[in-house]
Amino acid sequence: MAMDPRIDAYIAAQADFARPILDHIRALMHAASPDMGEAVKWGMPFFTYRNQNLANMAAFKGHAAFGFWHDKVGREDASDDAMGQFGRLTALSDIPSDAAIAGLIAQAMALIDAGDRPRTGPKTPKPPLPVHPALAAAIAASPAAAAIWAAFPPGKIRDYCEWINEAKNDATRDKRIAQAVDWIGEGKGRNWKYEQK
Repeated sequence: MAMDPRIDAYIAAQADFARPILDHIRALMHAASPDMGEAVKWGMPFFTYRNQNLANMAAFKGHAAFGFWHDKVGREDASDDAMGQFGRLTALSDIPSDAAIAGLIAQAMALIDAGDRPRTGPKTPKPPLPVHPALAAAIAASPAAAAIWAAFPPGKIRDYCEWINEAKNDATRDKRIAQAVDWIGEGKGRNWKYEQK
């Protein structure tokens, strides 16, 4: 088993709820094949098979996420509420059964063995989210932010709209809007901290 010490460090740095989830996923991946590799890409742990991306996992403030790289693996019941296919993972019980994950790992490895590559062409675009009126007003009040916002691709606009729209109260939303306008004025997407330099 090729264990990457950067992933040990990544897991150790996560919140108490996330570490058991990430450790369990990692163990399942390595149990599936002695050829399973590890890497850090885009700032998160990836699992590779025959030098190709197989799956990735990540931890955030309130949840962890896990998903398969190939567009033909685990998409039938995929959740849209977080990165990966399995939604927001906050406890080990949120992960599908070990047997289900093992089956998906085997499917992903078989696709790689067969030379089947993930689709890289355009995906069906998601419908645009409504821009909160307070966000729209704040952007309009900042000429720099307004110019950059108008040039943003749909995905960056969607990221900001989701972040603002999911605020649970007015104070949180107002704070996020102020932060968003600052970042937009600097040309930054919502997830700029995680984008490759």
